[in-house]
Amino acid sequence: KTETTKDMGRMLGIFVVVFNCSDQMDYKSLGKIYKGLAMAGCWGCFDEFNRIDLDVLSVAASQVSCVLAAQRERRDTFIFVDGQEVVLRQGCSYFITMNPGYAGRQELPENLKALFRGVCMMVPDFMLIMRVKLAGCGYYENQVIAKKFDLLYNLCKQQLSKQTHYDYGLRNILSVLRTAGSSKRATLDAPELLLMMRTLRDMNMSKMIAEDVPLFLSLIADLFPGIQAEKAVFPDIEKAAEVVSHEKNLQWSEAKEWAGKVVQLLETYYVRHGIGVVGPTGSGKTMAIEVLAGALSVTDEKHTILKMNPKAVTAAQMFGRLDPTTGDWTDGIFAVLWRKGTKARNSKSWILLDGPVDAI
Repeated sequence: KTETTKDMGRMLGIFVVVFNCSDQMDYKSLGKIYKGLAMAGCWGCFDEFNRIDLDVLSVAASQVSCVLAAQRERRDTFIFVDGQEVVLRQGCSYFITMNPGYAGRQELPENLKALFRGVCMMVPDFMLIMRVKLAGCGYYENQVIAKKFDLLYNLCKQQLSKQTHYDYGLRNILSVLRTAGSSKRATLDAPELLLMMRTLRDMNMSKMIAEDVPLFLSLIADLFPGIQAEKAVFPDIEKAAEVVSHEKNLQWSEAKEWAGKVVQLLETYYVRHGIGVVGPTGSGKTMAIEVLAGALSVTDEKHTILKMNPKAVTAAQMFGRLDPTTGDWTDGIFAVLWRKGTKARNSKSWILLDGPVDAI
């Protein structure tokens, strides 16, 4: 949904600003965004708009209608809801995207629905997207590879167990294609089917539960017959990780599966900005992260872990809050850790939210 809006803006040469909406937004902050977009004449895409509280949404409706009325009258300036005179540049437009029926989401009020035209999104043709992206990355056999890729994900959906963290959607597909593109650029002479098979295997293996691994490997073997790709190895980092784990009284060589997870975590770290490590209590999740950070500190630059437990504090204490009377922002624990991490020189910071996962 968001990508479609951004693509349409790109085709028309219009700057699109995407805002992630949350229940922390009040009518004043929304009003500022609407005024800014009206002055700049660019598009605003409000992602997950129905997360905002219902009483704020009804005020947002009057704010949007105020801007739209001024646009219809082709005014150069207009008076906004709060009484401020605002310069209006033609071409400003508002888009909202939402997933109805999620936990913690609102139904849009009728006066807001009336201002927007609804567009129901269909599931896109994944195979066509894969083919175009692969051709863009320089894959000559893009048609064959796209067909195999699409079929593999469809078979995974049907045959593997249903886990909440399994994702065969567009985001996952795009990240696999990005990695496939970089591996193609790194080794131009390698067979394309081999590169794709290795990328698909290495990027999906880490999230499979133990029962699904053999089935997933057999699906890949059926789709890419006779292709054997060696697992990527990181000898320096693995050696350092073994030393670090011995210092922490952990058995690296005896616990081969856990050591494998540390390597998978490293591979994921190279292609992702945010990583979720999921598993039962006591399965070695925190230790895997600490060992990897220690190993990278030895081989690469210093890695520090900033820890917090998100379920021990309220949402306002975690992210920060806006004082309704003065409009002052107070940083939460997460925001303080984020600032601390970005300010750190000559070291990489990992913010570790150690606790259970839920949406609200």
